Amino acid sequence: MIDISVSNLVKEFEVGKKILDGLTFQVDQGERVGLLGKNGAGKTTLFKMLTGELDWDEGEIHIAPGKGLGLISQIPVYPPEYTVEDVLQTAFQRLHDMEREMAELTERMAGDSDPALLRRYDALTAAYEAGGGYDTTTPLNKVCNGLEISQDMRNQLFSSLSGGEKTRVNLARLILEDTDILLLDEPTNHLDLRATEWLEEYLDKYKGTVLAISHDRWFLDRVVKRVIEIQDGKAEFYAGNYSFYVEEKEHRYQEKLKQYEKEQAKIEQLEKAAEQLRIWAYSGNDKTFKRAQSMEKRIERLRTTDKPTKERRLDMKFGEREFRGDEVLTIKDLKKSFDGRILFDHVDLEVVGGERIALLGDNGTGKSTLLKILLGEEEPDSGKLRMGPTVKVGYLPQIIHFSHPERNLVDTMIYDQDCSTQTARNRLAAFNFRGEDVFKPVSALSGGEQSRLRLCMLMDEKINLLILDEPTNHLDIASREWIEDAVADYEGNLLFVSHDRYFIKQFATRIWMLEDGHITDFRGTFEEFRAARDRAKNLASAPAKVEPEKPKKEKPKRPGGTKELEKQVAAAERAVAKAEERQYELSLKAEEVASNYLELQKVYEEQKALEEEIATLYTQWEKLAAELEEARG
Repeated sequence: MIDISVSNLVKEFEVGKKILDGLTFQVDQGERVGLLGKNGAGKTTLFKMLTGELDWDEGEIHIAPGKGLGLISQIPVYPPEYTVEDVLQTAFQRLHDMEREMAELTERMAGDSDPALLRRYDALTAAYEAGGGYDTTTPLNKVCNGLEISQDMRNQLFSSLSGGEKTRVNLARLILEDTDILLLDEPTNHLDLRATEWLEEYLDKYKGTVLAISHDRWFLDRVVKRVIEIQDGKAEFYAGNYSFYVEEKEHRYQEKLKQYEKEQAKIEQLEKAAEQLRIWAYSGNDKTFKRAQSMEKRIERLRTTDKPTKERRLDMKFGEREFRGDEVLTIKDLKKSFDGRILFDHVDLEVVGGERIALLGDNGTGKSTLLKILLGEEEPDSGKLRMGPTVKVGYLPQIIHFSHPERNLVDTMIYDQDCSTQTARNRLAAFNFRGEDVFKPVSALSGGEQSRLRLCMLMDEKINLLILDEPTNHLDIASREWIEDAVADYEGNLLFVSHDRYFIKQFATRIWMLEDGHITDFRGTFEEFRAARDRAKNLASAPAKVEPEKPKKEKPKRPGGTKELEKQVAAAERAVAKAEERQYELSLKAEEVASNYLELQKVYEEQKALEEEIATLYTQWEKLAAELEEARG
């Protein structure tokens, strides 16, 4: 059954600029689909159309009848007196309505024996029980615990929450409503690691349909089974998770590039021949002139493939300062409290040269506070901290501040980096700030753009300790990859706070886990850390009975073994190689007889026949190679 159907959808915000141009796809019941595309491709616009918030110019959208649809990024407006608890209880509104009607029927039946009242009461009671009306507290507490919505937060006014907290509450409400179709627009943006993993486990058991926009590559790998990419207003389809999408996209690019290059080589060859025919036609040979025209038409028919392009990587590298000695950072008995609550205590850590440390922990545990103490922006309650004498720190904060947000990008670079206008323009261009965009005031930039600008400025500083606080939080996938490229080339010390597991896995060689007021210091990668935590959990729980591993059934082997197939594959490879050698010889011969029209035509006809033969030989070889791989098991 199809839950979402989109057919030939067109949307234009500016005349002549179609953000969606014939977008067509469908999502079947129970599917987990990731919706990808660069910023401005129309992903959020599509979600607004699916929910009815926005109209479209052409095409059709169909949602399966009777299916409830919920959008995570869309936060409803509630009465100002509503607490978080009131908002969460709206998820049970249908059950509350049943409860009220059941109470009214009970009063009426006390003085009225009408059988219709009893039948209605029985039907309501059955529906109320089936909907979980007799126990809404258990699922409510379970979801709140998973998404870290504390009892204190549940008592707060919903209007007093931050945007991230409102998003979490709204996500909890939609989960409790048991919506049939979930539209997730960056659902992990305001969740820490534990809450994100809880959401992934929930979605794994969720029986409804999921369509997700996300820049969290780990989340996409865990959750989605199919990817739809919006490119130039149309849909490209990939039958796998994010990792499959990356590999398949590169494969398609390479195939298209080969096709384009082959096409261009053929066109170049024909153009030379057509030019020669025209030279001959000047002698008055009408037949030759018509042959030249025919060949030129053939050339135009061959121009079917546009040159494929890739998202341009940023050309950037951190300026590094030479590091002398082993001592980078020493922390002794550090303590910090906030509003009477101890964030951390008895922290003793030592950092030496070359280490890459991920500082992890739930939201509110004090990770950013610890970074501020290291940077001298806050004072600890007690303890000592010492930086090595040659350490120079570079810092990218989670929330970017500029001293003069009214300045445009060029002036910001000129004043802060003490560089010329041309140098400022060149550096900004390397970070994809081009054209009129460089004259925007900094205050007009999005959070992600401000991070990119601060990173651009940071690149020119000579540093040997780089501190990053949620560096990928507001960035799209391409921008995240740009930062990762820069960090990969950086050889100094690295300390970062992040909930981006893809980023953590790539760079961390040491983990500091801040929880319950203490830091667990784990020397190893993120995967090794997760494995160690899992082992600890398993040891703490009761040992489960381990079933003996059943022997794997071997695939039936092809009669005669694989030797005969190997011979056939080798023979097919030799046939292809021989044909390609002949093709190369013909190309040389075509150059030799370029001035002889009759001989050139013979060569072209032989080349055409040989191309068809090579295509057949390749098909045979691929089939035999696949059979051999299967036979080897």
